[in-house]
Amino acid sequence: MKIAVLGAGAWGTAIAITLAWRHEVTLWARDAGLLAAMRAEGANRRYLPGFELPAALVLEASFTAALNGANLVLVAVTTNGLREVLRNVREADCTAPLTWLCKGFEIGQALLPHQICAQELPAGKPLAVLSGPSFAPEVARGLPAALTLASTHARAAEIAQALHSPALRVYATDDVTGVEVGAALKNVMAISAGVSDGLQLGANARAALITRGLAEMTRFGIALGGRAETFMGLAGIGDLVLTCTSDLSRNRRVGLALARGEPLAAVLSGLGHVAEGVFTARAAARLADEMRVEMPITRAVCRVLAEPGTARDAVGELMARGQRSEY
Repeated sequence: MKIAVLGAGAWGTAIAITLAWRHEVTLWARDAGLLAAMRAEGANRRYLPGFELPAALVLEASFTAALNGANLVLVAVTTNGLREVLRNVREADCTAPLTWLCKGFEIGQALLPHQICAQELPAGKPLAVLSGPSFAPEVARGLPAALTLASTHARAAEIAQALHSPALRVYATDDVTGVEVGAALKNVMAISAGVSDGLQLGANARAALITRGLAEMTRFGIALGGRAETFMGLAGIGDLVLTCTSDLSRNRRVGLALARGEPLAAVLSGLGHVAEGVFTARAAARLADEMRVEMPITRAVCRVLAEPGTARDAVGELMARGQRSEY
């Protein structure tokens, strides 16, 4: 199968590396300087250092050439870059099934990726979202991982089969909204877990945040049309536990830095990558207001993002909330 991966960040490069052993893969990058460096060095040292690119992997600067003859398109840009890429796909008249790997809400309109796709792509196009607990370096290394592919299209099984491998198990669901909400909000909860750990509040506090964060994610996801059981799976609790507990998590690192009182702009500049939870927290809080969904952890994260020095106060307010039934 010929697969076009659009976006040469860490995740796009990692998925291209792992798929290139079984498929004809073309990796497209919009940054000409990055592409030139990748060709010269045989690696993506900016976003995924330490991994050689397979000789069979084709690096492409031309969007049209990358899509030419593709049987499957994987979009691995940020959620805020998704709309532009989709418009280019539409203009190229590419009819291949399309799967997005991005997580979070679009800034401004607070739209999930499938809502952006509905606005930019023709009705009936085979679409899917791939999500779940997966750090790019481990996937590139070929370590075992399991992901969820969500789609309501009849060709979903074909997409899942193309991505499935001995090291990468792909499970299927039709709950696109639930998978996207889990993928988005786990980043917000990872920021909260980082704040907690940065303040040295202990393992008990982290476990409480993960558990109540899952309840908050589920409540919000159901309000948007997702299903509760989705949040018990890979795209829910699986991704949540991973991002809240591992130092590879960019969003957790944001929380750790905020707990030290570092300005948000400096934190994000030092990352070198996008931390989707920063934008998602604000979008989710706005939607929660509109739907009247209670999201105390998300609101606490929004406060700390706005005023890093208030981290300990925000935690205190969470602990001071009135007693209630757990369910």
